[in-house]
Amino acid sequence: MDPIKNPFSPGAGSPPPELVGRDPILEQARILLGRVKQKKPEKSMLLTGLRGVGKTVLLNEIKRMADGAGYRTISIEAHEGKALGPLIAPYLRSLLYDLDRIAGTGDKVKRGLAVLRSFIGALKLTVGDVSIGLDIEPEKGSADSGDLEIDLPSLFVAIGEAAEDRKSAVAIFIDEIQYFSKKELGALIMAMHKVQQLQLPLVLLGAGLPILPGLAGESKSYAERLFNFPNIGALSQEDTAKALQEPAQEAGVAFEGEALDEVFHLTKGYPYFLQEWGYVAWNLATTSPITLQVVRDAKRTVILRLDENFFRVRFDRLTPSEKNFLRAIAELGSGAHRTGDIADILNVKVTSLGPVRAKLINKGMIYSPAHGDMDFTVPLFDDFMIRAIPTFKR
Repeated sequence: MDPIKNPFSPGAGSPPPELVGRDPILEQARILLGRVKQKKPEKSMLLTGLRGVGKTVLLNEIKRMADGAGYRTISIEAHEGKALGPLIAPYLRSLLYDLDRIAGTGDKVKRGLAVLRSFIGALKLTVGDVSIGLDIEPEKGSADSGDLEIDLPSLFVAIGEAAEDRKSAVAIFIDEIQYFSKKELGALIMAMHKVQQLQLPLVLLGAGLPILPGLAGESKSYAERLFNFPNIGALSQEDTAKALQEPAQEAGVAFEGEALDEVFHLTKGYPYFLQEWGYVAWNLATTSPITLQVVRDAKRTVILRLDENFFRVRFDRLTPSEKNFLRAIAELGSGAHRTGDIADILNVKVTSLGPVRAKLINKGMIYSPAHGDMDFTVPLFDDFMIRAIPTFKR
């Protein structure tokens, strides 16, 4: 069939042609945005889930909701090696200038810019370091201590007050939030705590791996009282069928029922993999409906695409010892495994695994779904590890 008309869109954060199975999360976000705009207390949201479940897609959809509701928004992606302060400062500058374009007579926006200038100076950053230009004097005594857990709350309050002064609301979106350090995450939590205490129209919406609730709780024990942590999982078999059927039908193409069942079996309902299977199956099919045989014929191509584009980019960042650790998990089979079992299969003491385990958690490759257990953050990564390293050497 015509590949130009192919409705499926595999890619990191690419919106699927049909967003299914996420209505409860979107409704929760709608209520949150509505209440915060009316200055009513409501927990902010931090979406959690494995790679490929569509957290970024959902975050982008909620941002569209916020934009449509009249919010002033910024969208940030955290990553390894970039501190929170330099990362967020340019976005907050743009946000404050955006608020300044709203008609108003108060000076809260100007004060917000002065506090931001203090924040930058306290972090010992030059204007060029954060690609930001602020021709304004800093406000002495505000956000200038050099301690992020003191300064960020002051800055968020100044921004919330500027939004309130302009009869507007602010939504800050942060993806991959688990990459922030414990202190940085603590500063974000403290900032939102102060904002909520003052009932200012500012909300934080983030997304991260399943380790995020634990990291937040370790950073500040009251985090669970400030945030909801909706878990974004795989789609049900029914929703998997909808995610494939409905876009195809709009283009005049159908899937056989057996073909849909096979895709669900192969992908376990993970949205990113669904898009890959739909994309390749569409291009392989010559006529409608797309059959079970087409789906089976697509398997080799899909696995090759996933290995080269989805799995390999993560695998290539690993050291030999890290790869060996992950290969040991894969050798034990799918699902979570006790650290002791991983040590046994590696023929080492449990205590010796601590450093490599910590590095893999920091790289976002594994997480602990329960005390003493380890599992991959990337769905079906166990199968990939066996393909990448066919022979396991103990």
